[in-house]
Amino acid sequence: MIYVYLFTMFARIGLFSFGGGLAMLPLIFQSVQEFGVMSYREFSDLVALSQVTPGPIAVNAATFVGFNYAGLPGAAIATFGVCLPSFVLMLIVLKFIEKFNESRGIQGAFAGIRPVTVGLIGAAVIFVSETVLVNGALISEQLFTGGIEYFNLIPMAIFAVTILLVGVFKMRPIKIMIIMGVAGALLCG
Repeated sequence: MIYVYLFTMFARIGLFSFGGGLAMLPLIFQSVQEFGVMSYREFSDLVALSQVTPGPIAVNAATFVGFNYAGLPGAAIATFGVCLPSFVLMLIVLKFIEKFNESRGIQGAFAGIRPVTVGLIGAAVIFVSETVLVNGALISEQLFTGGIEYFNLIPMAIFAVTILLVGVFKMRPIKIMIIMGVAGALLCG
């Protein structure tokens, strides 16, 4: 039964998610929460691991979740589930794209989908930043239970230096991940 659930959960995510892996993260998070076995911190670790391993974020996340729940078969089924809808949809779209490429309806649909994609990526950024930069639960939860106790200063410094290295010095992401991984191991380990 768990294999059927993993496949349908990730097939649904793969079918209804637009904008790539980061845009899929809120749907993956909601689905994992419905299943009820992954904490906020574990999901934050999943996002970090999905970012630093080769391959698409959504596929890496599906593989991680599937492996967490049901070992190697679960990883394979979840990965297949998230990839299958995109593969089938791309085959269909490729068949018709040239015929409808200039359609005002298609252009309008893309105009509507683009801001949604940015919003989903923004939601993923807010969720991950809350779980990484603030000790304890999510900021929204802490506001209802007595306020934010304190921020994680080292992760916040790593976050700020990363923005500086990318924005000002145009450093490549893989170099930054290695440098900040070592810094985290030394300062937080």
